[in-house]
Amino acid sequence: MAYRCDVCSKGAQAAHNVSHSNRKSRKWQNPNLQPVHVLIDGQTKRLRVCTRCIRSNRIAKAA
Repeated sequence: MAYRCDVCSKGAQAAHNVSHSNRKSRKWQNPNLQPVHVLIDGQTKRLRVCTRCIRSNRIAKAA
């Protein structure tokens, strides 16, 4: 299963670690995913959602 947001499908990005001598090695920057209980069609489901989607109210949290 991919490390992706279930709402906006935001995934990992490739970047570089840059040392003091300016050598570059590959690294990955992962999104901040949180497991959240969400109301979908009157049912509660557990999704992995990024914090940007939670903060911008793209989901309806289950109480």
